[in-house]
Amino acid sequence: MTDARYDIVVIGGGPGGYVAAIRAAQMGSTVACIESRGSLGGTCLNVGCIPSKALLQSSELFAEAQHGLAAHGINATKVALDLGKMLARKDKVVEDLTKGIAFLLKKSKIERLEGVGSISAPGKVTVTGPNGKTELTAKTIIVATGSEVASLPGVDIDEKRIVSSTGALSLSAVPKKMIVVGGGYIGLEMGSVWSRLGADVTVVEYLDRIVPGMDGEVAKHLQRVLTKQGLTFRLGSKVTKAKSSKSGVTLTVAPAGGGEAEDLSADVVLVSIGRKPFTDGLGLEGLGVKSDAHGFIDVDETYKTSVDGIYAIGDVIRGPMLAHKASEDGVACVEMLHGRHAMVDYGKVPGVVYTTPEVATVGRNEEDLKKDGIAYNVGKFPFMAVSRAKVSGATDGFIKILADAKTDAVLGVHIIGPDAGTLIHEAVLCMEFGGSAEDIAATCHAHPTLSEGMKEAALAVAGHAIHI
Repeated sequence: MTDARYDIVVIGGGPGGYVAAIRAAQMGSTVACIESRGSLGGTCLNVGCIPSKALLQSSELFAEAQHGLAAHGINATKVALDLGKMLARKDKVVEDLTKGIAFLLKKSKIERLEGVGSISAPGKVTVTGPNGKTELTAKTIIVATGSEVASLPGVDIDEKRIVSSTGALSLSAVPKKMIVVGGGYIGLEMGSVWSRLGADVTVVEYLDRIVPGMDGEVAKHLQRVLTKQGLTFRLGSKVTKAKSSKSGVTLTVAPAGGGEAEDLSADVVLVSIGRKPFTDGLGLEGLGVKSDAHGFIDVDETYKTSVDGIYAIGDVIRGPMLAHKASEDGVACVEMLHGRHAMVDYGKVPGVVYTTPEVATVGRNEEDLKKDGIAYNVGKFPFMAVSRAKVSGATDGFIKILADAKTDAVLGVHIIGPDAGTLIHEAVLCMEFGGSAEDIAATCHAHPTLSEGMKEAALAVAGHAIHI
């Protein structure tokens, strides 16, 4: 057992932890970053955001080669899938990026320790790794251990027939039938991947709609589009039991409101009902670190827990469980530790669903505004009327801007359409600086670009859209 002293010890090497570590090093602190995986990047980079987007990209190209090239005068015959090569490309993307993060930590002179970190006392961290135990002493400890897959009673994940999002990234063959339990971001993305590659995909969702919390109009449009693409939806349904065998899985499904159950069969079942904070083995309870009923660590506006010297960021605290939110938490936490002012407004954190078309959202939706009695105006513009979308053959969807009826301040923006995940950031920036729909409308947008749709939607708030 060896001893080492640092200004800051970060437990977790994901998008919250490694970003916090790098920013702390930039500000002059001595830093150690503990990660239990052999590679850095956390769930996001290793088994989440990055590998799933790699497969989404590959499966989109496969579908385009099969069905979309003829309209361009390109005749592609005998299009065949090499799943092994597709998965290998995904793994190479992950490997390259994790190596990149390792380089960044080394460049920043951050001590990287592989192993499981636990807090024995304020300022004391024990790392249990391949080479035994290491005791670290730190002025500040930042918990950034992320989240894990939420389980479903009666459904045991074996990562073979019944898989989590992790297992769904590495199936050895395209299943004939796949059932996705959960109609959220991850389930729809992975369901889309395997549907494009040839699987018959059914999405079972407990609620009466998909992507809960998203603007209702956008969610309905997304469901219609995905249905046209071949996905089947069973809404208002709950899964009560799953029986796995060598030949497949039998899933027992019943109406959420009560009624007769029935059995559905599939080759593979993907359980994607959400995630929960991962804090096992940290020793927080024994230290008196307070958490809420859902396991999220309580923190104040500086990210400090109920115990001095211990801070927490990312998925282990309340707020959107998104990689970019965790990174912003990490930077804000570290900057405040160094005496700077910092804040992350969770109401302005964008969310993106990387289906085709993409969905992106920031701020309030119509349902929330109506519930709170806030008067608002709506500006909406379809991609069918955007020249660049027409040229690209990606005209499905629209941009919707919600603005305060009195002040014209942008309250929320919701996009379903091509490259929505990029387009949303104009809205995020506008909202971050307290901008109005008129500000967006008065900004010159290059032609022909998809961004022109944002300008037109802003013009539509006041009833002045030009191209419709």
